[in-house]
Amino acid sequence: MTMMVKDPGSRIDYEFDWGAAYADGQAVLASAWLVAPEEDGGVAVAAAAYDLTRTTATLAGGIAGHVYRVTNRVTMSDGQIDERSMTVRVEER
Repeated sequence: MTMMVKDPGSRIDYEFDWGAAYADGQAVLASAWLVAPEEDGGVAVAAAAYDLTRTTATLAGGIAGHVYRVTNRVTMSDGQIDERSMTVRVEER
């Protein structure tokens, strides 16, 4: 799992590249992002997008000193469902 550091005031994009993990010709058909724990003022997904091989989430907020798990769940064109997660530590920078 990847560890990222985020300032509570920043609003920044994070991306997963799914193309390298799957055979040519497969594509991302659906993408959902989850943040745990959910809390007032915590990290939130402000926007999300995807194309055939990449998914992107714009993360905003967060409480300094807190750690969050951000998970991306995708459905591929052949019906496979997969997840990737990253840890986001919020620090004043």
